[in-house]
Amino acid sequence: METSMENIGTLEYVLDKYSKIWCWKITGERAVSMISRLVPEAWYGENVNEVIIPDSTENVKQIKLILDRYPLEILSKTTWQRKIVKTYAPKPTLPPIKHKLKRAKAGDQFRGKLLNFQKEGLDFLIKSSGNALLADEMGLGKTVQTLSYVATEKQTFPVLVVAPLVTLNNWEREIEKFLKKKSRNGRILESDSPSVTLIRTGKRKELPKTDIYVINYELLFKRYDDLAKIGIKTVVCDEVHNLRSKTTQKYKSIKKLAALSSVSYRIGLSGTPIYNRGSEIWPIIDILKPGLLGSFKEFCEYFCYVNEKGKAIVLENKRASLRNELQKHVMLRRKKSDVLKELKDKVRYKEVIAADTDYYLEELDKIWKKLEDEQKDAESEFSKSASYHRAIQSERQIAGLAKLPHVINFVKNIMEIEESVVVFCHHKVIHKLLHESLQEFSPVSIIGGQSDSVRQDQIDKFQKGESKLMIAGIRAGNVGINLTRAKYVIFAELDWSPAIHRQAEDRLHRIGQKNTVFAYYLIGNGTLDDHVANVLVDKSYEIDEIMDESVENFENKDKAELILAQIQDKIRSK
Repeated sequence: METSMENIGTLEYVLDKYSKIWCWKITGERAVSMISRLVPEAWYGENVNEVIIPDSTENVKQIKLILDRYPLEILSKTTWQRKIVKTYAPKPTLPPIKHKLKRAKAGDQFRGKLLNFQKEGLDFLIKSSGNALLADEMGLGKTVQTLSYVATEKQTFPVLVVAPLVTLNNWEREIEKFLKKKSRNGRILESDSPSVTLIRTGKRKELPKTDIYVINYELLFKRYDDLAKIGIKTVVCDEVHNLRSKTTQKYKSIKKLAALSSVSYRIGLSGTPIYNRGSEIWPIIDILKPGLLGSFKEFCEYFCYVNEKGKAIVLENKRASLRNELQKHVMLRRKKSDVLKELKDKVRYKEVIAADTDYYLEELDKIWKKLEDEQKDAESEFSKSASYHRAIQSERQIAGLAKLPHVINFVKNIMEIEESVVVFCHHKVIHKLLHESLQEFSPVSIIGGQSDSVRQDQIDKFQKGESKLMIAGIRAGNVGINLTRAKYVIFAELDWSPAIHRQAEDRLHRIGQKNTVFAYYLIGNGTLDDHVANVLVDKSYEIDEIMDESVENFENKDKAELILAQIQDKIRSK
C-alpha cells in the first residue's frame, strides 16, 4: 500500500527531441495528473504517464509547489538546485511610497473626534489640495475624513456629494452629526448644521441655495444643467468605482461637472476603486487628476495587455509601479491591519455543500437549448450577447436553487450557536425562499426596492439585537450600512466581482467590530460555482497587487490551483 512519503513520480532535466529546447520531464500517473492542472502548456512525452514542461521561472515555481507536498524522485539534482536558487533569489522591488503625514487638526466647523490615522488622512487631503482618491479599506471612516476636510479647507462650499442611492440618507445623517453651520459673517453656529438639499428627482428645476447638495449617480445626467448653475466648489464622489466605465452617462456628467471653473476640489472615496480589472482605475483618476496617467490609449500601451476577451489587464510586472504612481500623486490607501491594531482578523472559508445535481443538470439543459435557439434566431451581435448573458443569469439562479436546502441547513447550524448572522444572496427568489424557510429566527431583510425608512428600521433592529438573522441582497446590502453586531457572514450565492464580496464582508469588519469575522462562501457541488470561484481568484489577484503591496494568502492564485489539484488527486487515489 502506498504511503504519503513514497515518491509519486520522477523529475528530470532533459533536451526535448522535438522542440530542441531544455525542459523538465515528469513521470508517474499522480504527478502527471497534478502538474497538468497547474501548467496548461505542458505536453505529453513519448511514454505513458510522462509529461514535458518548458523550463521557465513560473513552471519551476509550480513544480516546487508539488514537491513541497508530495515527494518526487529528482534525477537531475544539481540542475534543480541551481534553478531553485536562481528562481527564488531576492529580486529588486519597488519600495512602497510612505507618506510623511502629520496629525492635522480639523477646523472649527468640524464637530466630532478623529482617530489618529484619520487626522493623517485629513493631512493627506490638505497636502493633495483636495484632489485625491481616499482608498482606505472599508470601515475606516472615509466619510468622516472627507467632512473634516470640507470643514477645514477654505472656500469648500457649496459641496456636491454624489453617492449610491441607498447611501443618501446616511450622508445627510453624517453631515448633521459632524459639521457645524457657518453663518454668512463667518460665525460658527454650534447647535446648527449646514443646510442640505437631497436631490431625488430627475425633473429639471432651479435648485435652492444650500451648503451641500446630495445626489445619486443615476440622476446626474438629467440634473447636469441645474447643477452647473449653482457654483459648486467641491465635488465628492462616494463609492467612486461607479465611474469605472468611461462610456457611461454618469461618468461623462461628472467629468464635465469636475471640469467647471468654479470647482477647486475633487475627492473620490472607495475601499474598492478597482472592481474587476486594474484598467478601471484610469477613468477615476482622469476625473480627480486629469492627465496623471496619460490618455487611456497611453495608459493601456504602457501598463496593460489585452486578453482574449478584449479586456485591458494590467501586466503583472507593471502593477507595483502603477500602485506607486497612484500613491505618489493621488491615492491614500490604509488597510485595517495597518491602523486598527485592536481590530480582529477576517477569516474566509470556501465551503463545498451538496446540491440537487439532477434538478441542476435538467434545468441547465433547458437553458442551453433555449440559448442555442436564440443564437440561431439572433439578428445582431447585440441580440447574441444579450441571450448569452440571460443564460448565464439563469444558470446562476438554478445553481442557487439547487443548493438552497443545504444552504438553509448550514444557516440553521450556525444559528444554533446563538450568534448574530448575516446571509447574502443575489436573486430575489432566493431571498424570498430563505426568508420563508428561516422564519423561526424572525429574520430582518435588506433588499432592492425598500424605502430608506424601512431599510434603516431593519438595520436598527439587527444592530440592537432584536433579530439575530439578517438576510440581505448582495448588491443592496454591500454599501452604506453597518452590521458590526454580527461576526458570521454567509454567501449563499456568488457574485462575479470580488469587490462586491469584500464590500459585503466589510459591513461587519469595520470600526466597532470586537470579534474575528468569519466569512463562509457556500459552493454548490457539481454546479458552475467552482468556475465562478476561480474567476474571483483571478480578478482578486490583479486587484490586490495594484491596491496593496502583497497578495493575501487565501486569494493566492497558485495555491488555489494547487488545492484543486490536490482534491483531484485525492479523488483519483480512492
